[in-house]
Amino acid sequence: MKSGFAGIVGRPNVGKSTLLNAILGEKIAIVSDKPQTTRNTIRGIYTDDDHQIIFIDTPGIHKPKTKLGSFMTEAALNTLKEVEAVIFIVDDLMSAGPGDRFIMDMLAQIDTPRLLVINKIDKMPPEDFKQAFEEYEATGIFDGVFGISALTGKNVDLLLEKIKSLMPEGPMYFPEDMITDHPERFIITEIIREKMLHYLEDEVPHGVAVDIESYEEGEKLTKIGAVIYCEKKSHKGIIIGKEGKKLKGIGKSARIEIEALLGTKVFLEIWVKVKENWRDSDYALGSFGYKK
Repeated sequence: MKSGFAGIVGRPNVGKSTLLNAILGEKIAIVSDKPQTTRNTIRGIYTDDDHQIIFIDTPGIHKPKTKLGSFMTEAALNTLKEVEAVIFIVDDLMSAGPGDRFIMDMLAQIDTPRLLVINKIDKMPPEDFKQAFEEYEATGIFDGVFGISALTGKNVDLLLEKIKSLMPEGPMYFPEDMITDHPERFIITEIIREKMLHYLEDEVPHGVAVDIESYEEGEKLTKIGAVIYCEKKSHKGIIIGKEGKKLKGIGKSARIEIEALLGTKVFLEIWVKVKENWRDSDYALGSFGYKK
């Protein structure tokens, strides 16, 4: 048995969570077209007959503007210190901006094997991919450069085989049928937050957190009471929507996905409350699970 940990890092919105879901064949990390979707490090567990790889999907590395942003960036950077391999995902030319070079400067200082993944090649002109491949390969700091589409699955199998080859001999850390070490309640809060990212305007979702206040599990019906916390009274109105339509839409789409997760019917109640400036409150960040 070969086993170990692999960290997935990169700027916000390059497809880290989409890649993790593609490797596992199941959705455990939320995805959206908005940056900074992932806030916590999400652990996904891949197991086959000869390997167990624990993938750590990190928040996008960015210049933080709030304490929540600092937490997210620090969580991503700490991942580099505890893994057997680092998968660095980009979706553009190296010359396109300073964000990727900032991460590469950090990668150059560690001895961990590093793989460069150029994602979204299904949307990239061939000449741009060729230039990106040559730019990153020329740095000499990567143990492999791969072009993939995490969304369609193209070349994900080739990347996975390379990651397997970097794992050392080791134990099976988790049962073979386990795909994440996060509890169901955490995944449920993430599902609700993902639906908000899809339903709401750009500025509101980053100012929201979800907390499960009640959870009653039955054989045929699970009753869940959740609270969406936002930072401003004006945001509360946006989340609820005219005649409650936005909140109803969020609740319905979340309930369908939660039922698939739990395998039971779900009665989901969601309330919206205001907790001003929670993203800069150590107490609030801790109560919502954003802890160092």
